[in-house]
Amino acid sequence: MTALLPPPREWLDKYFGDETKALYTGRVRVTGGEAGHGRASGVVRSDDGALDVCLRLPVEMGGPGGGSNPEQLLAAAYAACFHGALNLYASRMGVATRDVSVDAAVTFARDPVDGLFLLSAEIRVTIPGLNRGVAAELIRNTERICPYAKMFRHGVEHVVILVDEAA
Repeated sequence: MTALLPPPREWLDKYFGDETKALYTGRVRVTGGEAGHGRASGVVRSDDGALDVCLRLPVEMGGPGGGSNPEQLLAAAYAACFHGALNLYASRMGVATRDVSVDAAVTFARDPVDGLFLLSAEIRVTIPGLNRGVAAELIRNTERICPYAKMFRHGVEHVVILVDEAA
């Protein structure tokens, strides 16, 4: 088995290209389950098979629970990315960190502006044994480099496409 290694520190070097340079694209497909509705009873599967998650509407939203939901999946992705970015940045800055934990909460809510829906997120970071000022600076800098933090701050470029059935 290959030893697990962190990503290269060079990822923190600024990129000066003229166009976006894709490094990786994660792909998943959601299909509806017995309710015919992805949020209520669907399945999420990644193209490489590493992710295979049953979706269920949470009890708090009137569902049976017993599975994951989009908010948990987004919170997991945000926390994982922030955790990785923080540790990578700390390593590059020569700051020793141990047992860092990142808790993320993603809330699905009603939007009073348009009467529809919105998401909000909160990240809580614990860095044991690190001076509070140094930890705060590390977190501020991580917010600048973490693409999930950037997405929540500024939005994300997105495209929605209707695909022909034959495709």
